[in-house]
Amino acid sequence: MLIVMRLDSPKEDIERVKNKIINESCSPHEIPGASKLAIGITGPTHKLNEEDYQLLPSVEEVVRVTKKYKLVSRMMKNEDTLIDVNGDIIGGKELTIIAGPCSVENRDQAFTIAESLAKMGVKFFRAGAFKPRSSPYSFQGLKEKGLQILNDIKHEFDLRIVTEVMNQNTVSQVAEVADILQIGARNMHNFAMLDEVGRLNKPILLKRGMSATVEELLLSAEYILSHDNYNVLLCERGIRTFETSTRNTLDLNAVPVIKKHSHLPIIVDPSHGIGIWDKVPAMALAGIAAGADGLMVEVHHKPEEAISDGFQSLTPQSFEMLINKIKQIAPIVDKELCLN
Repeated sequence: MLIVMRLDSPKEDIERVKNKIINESCSPHEIPGASKLAIGITGPTHKLNEEDYQLLPSVEEVVRVTKKYKLVSRMMKNEDTLIDVNGDIIGGKELTIIAGPCSVENRDQAFTIAESLAKMGVKFFRAGAFKPRSSPYSFQGLKEKGLQILNDIKHEFDLRIVTEVMNQNTVSQVAEVADILQIGARNMHNFAMLDEVGRLNKPILLKRGMSATVEELLLSAEYILSHDNYNVLLCERGIRTFETSTRNTLDLNAVPVIKKHSHLPIIVDPSHGIGIWDKVPAMALAGIAAGADGLMVEVHHKPEEAISDGFQSLTPQSFEMLINKIKQIAPIVDKELCLN
């Protein structure tokens, strides 16, 4: 259920509504809005009487939300959510570009790639310090050493760091370095992890699971928002289908569908979505055309020597060519590409 109030509602009126919600064994969630103040209600809302709330001072409307997901729904908040990452905004008219290698392999590798991306004006650097791998014998990341390298890159090049958190035990450790904590596809259904990051005052990048539906992705985001962390960035990274000619099937249908049903920003990861480096630019441009708020692209200065995901990584040169194409297509979809 959703309580819509005037933006200039007195504090005592807001508290009266919230206290009533709590007294009826439900949870209130203040949802930021440009023109109205909304209070979302989660819990056993079927027991609530709408008229009881409509009679309260400053309340303009009471709306029943029929979706399984509540707080991420357009019914709860009609305008798009904008995420502020230390002064850089994700969502709205600006396209966000997140780029970097699959993993931090060593200091020289990470610094070389970060320097080339910073020179292009990229603001967000992605690389894994902790790596979930299908095989226990594959490279699992440099872990704490990798985090230290990312922290050094952050301060050396003034880049925003995006890196994955694998389990609850490392959340606080990763949060000390990361500007955006990534929840990978394998952890999309790790509800204990979602609860944990929901309690942080940090932006979260939530990747769609390999076999997850759009509704399941939005319900996973709901876990995070239910702890009043509204800074959630969704990511379409391809799903597993019967098709074997590409690594995954990049579901660009999901972008406009999510845009219709949710106020959260969504980016596309064409690198994992198709898994073949020379096909990545085409799918990146297609993602923007579909309405994505940005891209996450894997870039490596020596893909042939990469420890992980080299086959899907662009070189800095091919990535710069993609950036130039994005600059051309952005105005067509009413977007702007603002690099440093």
